[in-house]
Amino acid sequence: MPSRTWAPPAPYDLARTLRVLRRGRGDPACRQEPDGSWWRCSRTPDGPVTLRITDRSDAVAGRLITGTAWGPGADWALKQLPALLGADDELDAFRPRHRVVAAAHRKHGGLRLARTGLVMESLVPSVLEQRITTGSAYYAWRRLLHRYGEQPPGPAPEGTRIPPPAAVWRMVPSWEWHRSRAAAILRACSYAPRLEEAAAMELPEAMARLQLIPGIGPWTAAETLQRTLGAPDALTLGDLHLPVQIGYALTGARGGTDEQMLQLLEPYAGQRHRAARLILLGGRLPNRRAHRAPHSRIAHL
Repeated sequence: MPSRTWAPPAPYDLARTLRVLRRGRGDPACRQEPDGSWWRCSRTPDGPVTLRITDRSDAVAGRLITGTAWGPGADWALKQLPALLGADDELDAFRPRHRVVAAAHRKHGGLRLARTGLVMESLVPSVLEQRITTGSAYYAWRRLLHRYGEQPPGPAPEGTRIPPPAAVWRMVPSWEWHRSRAAAILRACSYAPRLEEAAAMELPEAMARLQLIPGIGPWTAAETLQRTLGAPDALTLGDLHLPVQIGYALTGARGGTDEQMLQLLEPYAGQRHRAARLILLGGRLPNRRAHRAPHSRIAHL
């Protein structure tokens, strides 16, 4: 049971940092326990791994986050642990330019952007989420992992699963998912090694690499790289709700387009994804019934 300990900065919010990696409360690959610990079941370049993350305070060392890993990918996962927890996130580069953003930044100063270093792990569920409600996408992700996922190594909780490798995703029958999403996932799996190289690229190059695959556009690429790279500027474009939410929070006006959202977030160039997350966390959002948004993207926060 190799382990690694990391001392987080203050303030630091472990749950808020990792929650974006969980696809709903029933995600078989990422689970938060009532005691505040987290389980992640991943497929690393070295193989499957089960990672347990605990948060405790030490009288001498102060607050410590500890990762314990099982499986062939244990060493890889522990080497990646600080980045996963947001250690590489350069929060000092962010400057609030609006009152609502400044208030959210003060209240949620412990938020860090997690970096998994894994592309396909985030890409497949992001493709599943294209143009359907969040709840439906979460259900599809759970069902696929329970049917085709792998039993995780070590003492992982019952019901957890390792996401399947690209070769297994390619064998999933077409009727298991919508045709357009199946086509995009199958194409991505055919080039999985090349797509995984995006984890070592800068954001513009990584965005371009992912969008070489037909069916993967700016929305899916951004949603993937927000998690893979912990990219603070990977703003989601093409979302049904986000421009409405950003526009209302910053101006009080209802409605909104990607172009208007980009104009509003121009002062945060280089940090637009972080600004968007803080705006949503700030809570100044339009009534969802008013703009027909029964499943808001706020579920990803």
